[in-house]
Amino acid sequence: MSTHTESSTATLGSSRAGKYLTFFLAGEEYGLEILKVSEIIGMQPITRVPRMPDFVRGVINLRGKVIPITDLRTKFSMVMDGHEDSCIIVVQMKGVQTGIIVDRVSEVVAVAEGDIEDAPSFGAGIRTEFLLGIGKTGGRVRLLLDIDRVLATSEIEALQAVHAPAA
Repeated sequence: MSTHTESSTATLGSSRAGKYLTFFLAGEEYGLEILKVSEIIGMQPITRVPRMPDFVRGVINLRGKVIPITDLRTKFSMVMDGHEDSCIIVVQMKGVQTGIIVDRVSEVVAVAEGDIEDAPSFGAGIRTEFLLGIGKTGGRVRLLLDIDRVLATSEIEALQAVHAPAA
C-alpha cells in the first residue's frame, strides 16, 4: 500500500463522521456535510448567464445577494426530468456561496465513521474524487459528497466570476 493512500485515508477518516443533510437526485440518495449547508429554499426564477458551463443554470437574487445555481443532474450527466419537489440547497463551496438544485431534501442523519466506506474504484475512466465515501445508515446506502470537490477549480473560478462586481 502506498504512503499517499495511507495518509489521505487517515486524513479523510478523521473528518468524515458527522451530520449530513440527505437529498435525492434521480432516485439516488446523497449526503452533504451539514456544516457546508447555509439554507434550503424553494425553486425560484433563475436568470441565465451567458457563456457559463451547461451545469450552471444561472443566478438568483437571495436577499440582495447574487447566488450562482448549479444543476447537479447536469453536472453528473443524469437524465433531466423536472421534479415537482425540486429545491435549492445553498452551500459554501471553497468560499463561494452557491445553490445546488436537487430533486428533494430527505433528512439530517448522523453517520458514524464505522458506517462510512471509501468510494470504490471503477477504473481509470470513472471519476469518484468528489465522494467522501459511501454512508450506510438505517439500512440505506447514501453517496456522501465532498461539495468542495464536486466542481473543478476552473468551474469554481467561473462561479466566482458571477460574484465579481462589474468593473
